Amino acid sequence: MAAPSGKRALRFLSQLGAFILTRVGFWNCFSMLMLFAERADSKRKPDIPVPYLYVDMGAAVLCSSFMSFGVKRRWFAMAAAIQLALSTYASYVGEQVHYGEWLKVSHHLWLQNEVCVFRVGNLCRTSLQVRMYSRALAIIGGFLILASGAGEVYRQKARSRSLQSTGQVFLGVFLICMVYSLQHSKEDQLAYLNHIMGGEITIMLLEVLFGGLALAFLSGCYVRLAAQILAVMLPLVILLIDGNLGYWHNTRKVEFWNQMKLIGHNVGIFGAVLILATDG
Repeated sequence: MAAPSGKRALRFLSQLGAFILTRVGFWNCFSMLMLFAERADSKRKPDIPVPYLYVDMGAAVLCSSFMSFGVKRRWFAMAAAIQLALSTYASYVGEQVHYGEWLKVSHHLWLQNEVCVFRVGNLCRTSLQVRMYSRALAIIGGFLILASGAGEVYRQKARSRSLQSTGQVFLGVFLICMVYSLQHSKEDQLAYLNHIMGGEITIMLLEVLFGGLALAFLSGCYVRLAAQILAVMLPLVILLIDGNLGYWHNTRKVEFWNQMKLIGHNVGIFGAVLILATDG
């Protein structure tokens, strides 16, 4: 009796992960519309030019709809990954994404010689982008995992290990970015310190843990175990860290719907991790 019930539980969790991941596109479009409406008061343009924005959102809704109904899920998961990659690139090129003052690197970091200025300048640009685009990259990886055939209840075709491995690499890069944020962003450190005990020692342990999980995803070793550990940790991060709207929105001046979009991305990453944890 224990074995069949265990299989049913794993199947349920895998289906739950696929359910969450296939609906991310809907939340992404809704949160983007609300964010652009929030920015309209200050007369700021959307991240993507308006004609292309409608095409982008239409493609996202179309892919999410077909994935949700299970119609050619692998094909539309791949299409969703391509769509999100193009959308993220267009947002990056548009240079309209808003970052609060807390994300900016202080001017005193511009040091004495040109080599230092070049290196610190690259660090500034990286720190401005890492939080936003690392999550989008992880969602793209989740779509690639879905496109590989992972998480299918009745698999008619063999899964594509190459697509799954690529998706796992994207998740590994996302975890490396989390380690980077914990090391270089005082605001991220404060967000964690507000909810954990042990101070900086605990932060260092989290960096080691996230780094170890990243290595597992990047190398392809112990992926299922790493996904199970991450599946336990991500809900806590979503609820306690990203869900702390009073800290991010009121104190750090992050746009409300920008933070809600990030929360939605993390929920989608949790869905991808659930698939790997049960059918990796």
